Amino acid sequence: MNLSNPDFNPAQFQRQDSLSGLGRIKPELYKQRSVDAEDGRHADSCGRLHFVLKFDFDLEQLIVKIYKAQDLPAKDFTGTSDPYVKIYLLPDRKNKHQTKVHRKTLNPVFDEVFLFPVAYAELSSRKLHFSVYDFDRFSRHDLIGQVVVDNFLDLADFPRETKLCRDIQYVTSDNVDLGELMFSLCYLPTAGRLTITMIKARNLKAMDITGASDPYVKVSLMCDGRRLKKRKTSTKRNTLNPVYNEAIVFDVPPENIDQISLLIAVMDYDRVGHNEVIGVCKVGSEAETLGRDHWNEMLTYPRKPIAHWHPLIEWVGQGAVGIGSQGGSTNSLKTPPSP
Repeated sequence: MNLSNPDFNPAQFQRQDSLSGLGRIKPELYKQRSVDAEDGRHADSCGRLHFVLKFDFDLEQLIVKIYKAQDLPAKDFTGTSDPYVKIYLLPDRKNKHQTKVHRKTLNPVFDEVFLFPVAYAELSSRKLHFSVYDFDRFSRHDLIGQVVVDNFLDLADFPRETKLCRDIQYVTSDNVDLGELMFSLCYLPTAGRLTITMIKARNLKAMDITGASDPYVKVSLMCDGRRLKKRKTSTKRNTLNPVYNEAIVFDVPPENIDQISLLIAVMDYDRVGHNEVIGVCKVGSEAETLGRDHWNEMLTYPRKPIAHWHPLIEWVGQGAVGIGSQGGSTNSLKTPPSP
């Protein structure tokens, strides 16, 4: 509802409220307690996580003790949840830990200790990532929220034992579980040729019942929200760590290079149903952070392949079939406006 619309008249609703409420739905009766104002928490907070950090210099290990969580939102019809926690020390995704599942509670006491081998000097570039889930035996587990800890060296008592309590932030998806894609970019201005070499991916999200995926990569050449061209790699069967080493080439004249971007989607091939999007990344002058930096580095060093790892993020478009095709497709780049 657009509250700024001049047609929105509060008096109209006040008159309706004075009428009999018989047969009317009352939305206030269906509010989830976890986001009610009376709980005293912001809507994007999903409880609190208590944990302890310490660094062991002798063993060169980060010690993480997950103590407990409090005031988690109810995810089950019974008014409770079955919570557990996944822990990563990013950017490493292979060394993952997970607590036990605690049944039917919104205030689980985990009291579990996990060790991450890491040099103390590397901690400044690491992030500790907690993802709190609700276990579901018959469908995909629900993500409750996440906690991210960085700047370890700025913590008050660290590297000594440091007790922390952080709000669990609401997120729509756990991007850390989607995986990463490595590819190189190379632009030859004289030939007007843009080459994207798909090298490999790692730790992709499992999309099949077998616990694996059948991934391929689809690259869309974009201009003003329209897809001009698309190419894709071969499909690698039954793997979460595919190796491609395949080059994809687009013809892009130098006068158009600033107009275009690349939407790169890692897909899971499905022989029976629709192919599913595992995750996406975007590179171009208007992309965010790494996607923009990678693109600018390619332009700064023409004719030189520049390779980087890119984390995959959730695709929030209209399904896998039309990925990258908002507003339709065309086959040619726009002619730049005359000066």
